Amino acid sequence: MEASMNPKVSIGIQNFEKLRKYRAFYVDKTDFIREWWENADEVTLITRPRRFGKTLNLSMMECFFSTEFAGRGDLFEDLSVWKHEKYRQLQGTYPVIFVSFAGVKGSSFENARDGIIGALDNAFQAHIGLADSKALRREELLIFDELHTYGVSADPQKVIKDSVVVRSLQLLCSYLERCYGKKVLVFLDEYDTPLQEAYVFGYWDKMVDFIRTLFNLTFKTNPFLERALLTGITRVSKESIFSDLNNLEVVTTTSDKYCTAFGFTQDEVFQALDDRRFSGEKEHIKFWYDGFTFGRRNDIFNPWSITKFLDSGQYGPHWADTSSNRLVSELIMGGTAQIKMDMEALLDGQWVETELDEQIIFEHLKRTKGAVWSLLMASGYLKPVDRMFNEKNGKYSYRLKITNHEVTAMFRSMISNWFPEDHTSYSNFKEALMLGDLDYMNQFMNEVSQEMFGSFDTGRRPSDQANPERFYHGFVLGLVVDLAGRYHIRSNRQSGFGRYDVMMEPKNQEDDGIIIEFKVLESRKDKTLEQAVENALKQIEEKKYDTELIARGISQNRIRHYGFAFDGQKVLIGER
Repeated sequence: MEASMNPKVSIGIQNFEKLRKYRAFYVDKTDFIREWWENADEVTLITRPRRFGKTLNLSMMECFFSTEFAGRGDLFEDLSVWKHEKYRQLQGTYPVIFVSFAGVKGSSFENARDGIIGALDNAFQAHIGLADSKALRREELLIFDELHTYGVSADPQKVIKDSVVVRSLQLLCSYLERCYGKKVLVFLDEYDTPLQEAYVFGYWDKMVDFIRTLFNLTFKTNPFLERALLTGITRVSKESIFSDLNNLEVVTTTSDKYCTAFGFTQDEVFQALDDRRFSGEKEHIKFWYDGFTFGRRNDIFNPWSITKFLDSGQYGPHWADTSSNRLVSELIMGGTAQIKMDMEALLDGQWVETELDEQIIFEHLKRTKGAVWSLLMASGYLKPVDRMFNEKNGKYSYRLKITNHEVTAMFRSMISNWFPEDHTSYSNFKEALMLGDLDYMNQFMNEVSQEMFGSFDTGRRPSDQANPERFYHGFVLGLVVDLAGRYHIRSNRQSGFGRYDVMMEPKNQEDDGIIIEFKVLESRKDKTLEQAVENALKQIEEKKYDTELIARGISQNRIRHYGFAFDGQKVLIGER
């Protein structure tokens, strides 16, 4: 970064050559080249959240190592790596294959397969000059035409075979090694995008089989490979696609390795703010965007939000707005009651404690709480604030918090979207609850449950008992977000002689305190919904759930009690 020149901030450029050509704002990450090369790992997988410079760094690596950029030392002059004579001599001396799966999207396996073929075709076209090489036989050049012409053909007789696709990168490596007399570097960006798409749209098994074979032939049984570097958001489980790769060095967000190579450190951010006369914004910038933790470094900022602020001078959920967050929303909305209660705690600024396995097993996401938190941490939405080792089982448990204010705003917006503004019944229920109108509360709550019950019950093995819990804890999350300006809302906390379901503590003198107890109709305890409501109201009184509100200065006559009884999607609310 040339501080004295105040280079312009260019948004969205992920091509290193282009960024340097325009002399745009750039935080020097070229020491990553030296660090990676000296570690000498054969195949490295680095996981980082989206928009953390993964693509730009791989483009930087290509510009540094590739023979296509031989003699382009001008791209690295005044940068860290160029201070070393050894690396000035290394620049532009290796054949490089760069592949990106970032654009591989598809609601079916066939569409995603076409996207992968398109990405591989791009890699082949980047080396189309091999077609003029006398080192290759005519039949060896056919794959260039097959990928380019027949890869996505509508004619079933011309569709390229899987057996050709999965060995294509190994073949290209062999061609390049023969032409240049050196083994090849392979850089694969966003390796896990097709896998996330496959999970969301339900063709996981087909995609895993396809990717596993492609990766085995490219990164394991490839005699023409010098080294490889893969990037992605998640560490997909070894059993899924890396079962044959015992030469894989995995670097996750909890690793110290390369911990400052992706993202901006506080010193880098503060220097950029000083250069642009934003020095007075440092604490506010930290509040909004600080908090990402990689290894032992807890002062990492996401580059996207920082560059957007430097360009516009405006705060906002810049990074959070670059994704639909669809998978995250589905996992929390359709998750267990406990996951929803943990989200309430997180939105209240607290931490949750859980064991994590950083190998994301997508098949377990909707069955295992730890798998959801692992995905959220890998994606940057949660950060570890403490780590404890369990001697008995040899596993780590983590205390996790929401990363920063920007991510908190994203979660609140996501949950609000579960109950959109045009959802009249939900809005009417909130209004009836605030007014204490029991008749309308019953009417609108039943309408809401009929309309939205299934949305909160996407578990793989839902039971009749679990169904209402998934719904009403999701409903409480909506209240937590939408009534945050008027109430502190807590659930499943100790008060008096038991644990209440929901407590709403008013922030002003005009509103009443509210205690809510949920009951699911059980034939052995409750003959009718009316009896279940009565039992819920008795529990509030007998367990003295008012204790906490009274201790906080809310008088008894300002506390309302509600019992909610559920029989499937049917709801009855009573008050005392």
